[in-house]
Amino acid sequence: MLIPTKIQIDKKNYDFIKQVYKELHYKSLSEYMRKAVHSKVEEDRKRLRERKRKAAMEMIGRVTYDNIFESIEEEDFENG
Repeated sequence: MLIPTKIQIDKKNYDFIKQVYKELHYKSLSEYMRKAVHSKVEEDRKRLRERKRKAAMEMIGRVTYDNIFESIEEEDFENG
């Protein structure tokens, strides 16, 4: 579903888009803007995923690991 919105862009960018959108095989100025916004949103989503991944990796790196085998050896499983 498309949401109508008003945006402001620089005049030089608007003039460029107006001149070349047909050459680039876009049906309208609106289609060009939708594709441009979509590209930017996808780029930003990738950046955020990368930040979250990096933060998670750092968090994992800070966690101390218990030696599972030592804890098993200490417990007396046979006597329950």
